[in-house]
Amino acid sequence: MKFKFLLITALIWAFAFSTSGQQKYALVIHGGAGVMSESAMSPERQTEYKATLNEALLLGEKLLKEGAEAPDVVVEVIQVLENSPLFNAGKGAVFTSEGKNELDASIMEGKTLNAGAVAGVRDIKNPIKAAREVMEHSAHVFLSGGGASEFARDRGLEMVKNKYFFTESRYQSLKQLQKRERERTEKDNTGTVGCAVLDTYGNLCAGTSTGGMTNKKYGRIGDSPVIGAGTYANNKTCAVSCTGHGEYYIRLGFARDISALMEYKNMSVAEACREEIRKLSEMNGTGGVIGLDANGNIAMEFNTSGMFRGYLKSTGEKEIAIFKNE
Repeated sequence: MKFKFLLITALIWAFAFSTSGQQKYALVIHGGAGVMSESAMSPERQTEYKATLNEALLLGEKLLKEGAEAPDVVVEVIQVLENSPLFNAGKGAVFTSEGKNELDASIMEGKTLNAGAVAGVRDIKNPIKAAREVMEHSAHVFLSGGGASEFARDRGLEMVKNKYFFTESRYQSLKQLQKRERERTEKDNTGTVGCAVLDTYGNLCAGTSTGGMTNKKYGRIGDSPVIGAGTYANNKTCAVSCTGHGEYYIRLGFARDISALMEYKNMSVAEACREEIRKLSEMNGTGGVIGLDANGNIAMEFNTSGMFRGYLKSTGEKEIAIFKNE
């Protein structure tokens, strides 16, 4: 009888422990890093950005509480940002030198190290969905251009005319830049979106989506769709998404390097992100990174005057910010 009592007690405690453990989750997002001035951005505009970031976070939290897996959350959260004209992804993507919108996206899950990416697409409404389809329903990791669109069409994704992505403010940025006949400004980094998630099953996932650089030429592709540069996830270390001057992130293998610093130097996710941003600064590159580890520890690091960012955790912690001093 005593044995039965002890066994039942142990089972109750084990169930309680596993249930409470399953409730642990964390979510961190970014909407791009660049030159941002609190005085130059109206309070109304700031409120608009923060409201959209909050919408994305709250959707992610709802899904996590319902038991959704990390890839589902990443895709749904990033779609909120892709569908907003505020960010350089999806609907608000910047223009190429030809006056077109070309989009890139990637996703990676930490449990299996499976990954998918698309680049240079002009007619996929939500590129992050296409990246996931590549990850889960193809033998490949990275598809580009017309081939990526054909694959997305075969998978039944929503396709749109390129003019769907048009926003007047992005178009005027292109015209002004071309008129000045100079390279893009740092401000044009702003807007790439990303998300990193720890779900209630202890799995990590990260995704990134972007329209790239204003006035980009020759089919240029940056770091966002490059696994190990702009996106990386590994349950043993972290999930990260990057934003900034992609050429530098590619050269550094930025996202994978953060994981390596954690794995081989036993750095925390915040320490590893700061170290990689330091390397970026040494190369005169600009941008930021978000990340989290399997314990839900959050990192949001950048070397610019601002980064649209936010996070929430199952503990109730939550933050949404834009400028460096927030």
